[in-house]
Amino acid sequence: MSDSTERGRRPVTAHDVARLAGVSQSAVSRTFTKGASVSPDTRRKVEEAAASLGYRPNLVARSLITRRSNLIGVAIPGMANPFYARVLEALSAEFEQLGYRILLFSMANNEDSDPVLEEILRYQVDGLVLVSASLSSRFAEECRTIGLPVVLFNRTNDSTSVSSVTSDNLTGGRTIAEFLLAGGHERLAFIAGKQSSSTNRDREAGFNGYLQEQGRPQALREVGDYTFDGAVAATRRLLSLDSPPDAIFCANDLMALAAINVCHELHVQPGKDVSIVGFDDLPQGQWPVFGLTTFEQPLAEMIGRAVNIVCAQLANPETPAIQEVLPGRMIVRGTARVPATGIIDVGGERIWRH
Repeated sequence: MSDSTERGRRPVTAHDVARLAGVSQSAVSRTFTKGASVSPDTRRKVEEAAASLGYRPNLVARSLITRRSNLIGVAIPGMANPFYARVLEALSAEFEQLGYRILLFSMANNEDSDPVLEEILRYQVDGLVLVSASLSSRFAEECRTIGLPVVLFNRTNDSTSVSSVTSDNLTGGRTIAEFLLAGGHERLAFIAGKQSSSTNRDREAGFNGYLQEQGRPQALREVGDYTFDGAVAATRRLLSLDSPPDAIFCANDLMALAAINVCHELHVQPGKDVSIVGFDDLPQGQWPVFGLTTFEQPLAEMIGRAVNIVCAQLANPETPAIQEVLPGRMIVRGTARVPATGIIDVGGERIWRH
């Protein structure tokens, strides 16, 4: 029976490639292992033989041997918010440089992350990043027991046994309140995100905490659930009041962009009739048509820390959990009023229009 007939009945193996290339089977394995040492001549022979045979390494079979899938599970709450697309792209790029691939799970239709986590654990991922999602104590304990590294990204929980990476949401909320008061605003409002999220809790606490310290009343409050449509409805309610706010802090940029759209719809000028401030610094907010004033999350640094934590815990399962809180910064554009000089001291930092 010819080789071609035999190969037609079974998948091409590394042994077939090695025999055609005239090299050892371990040389074939090294050629297809990222970072492994192999001479240029051997690599060329193996790649040519693999191409002629139509060979591709069986990563599932390799994972059974190494007990590593080289997959990092990422659970994300859908793509309606462009912030999550940026996070996913950055995580993919960082992990790819280290030889890992992302296995994506959407929580768009699941307020509770537990059903998604049940599915994730069936795929034998090497690590897990939960973006803007919580982790129940039951799953936190299960992940700890099986040695699965888990990082909460853009969220925290009350357990010190789970790693997390966030920006300094509390200081961000305080900075925005200080900035708006320094700009002469009198009637402040807050459009909240998801009530259960740590990000919303901390941003709101910082915002109202500073107002209270200054002897100001608590901000007017509406809920937008971190969604565009929710913020549209919330902004309409605020601007329809007999005494509407002259400044609105939205708990994320997506809601701030929605608020700007409502302002245009009602012929209210952002930055003049009412100041709009967001939180994140989405690229869309930087477009001249919006010119959104916002508090920037240090996304590159947050991604780097999340990846480092996963890798450290993969290298040593005894690595303790880490809770990282990284500083952000205020970015002033056209949707917020500032003093006539255009320059302001906020939290000890001099801020000016970009």
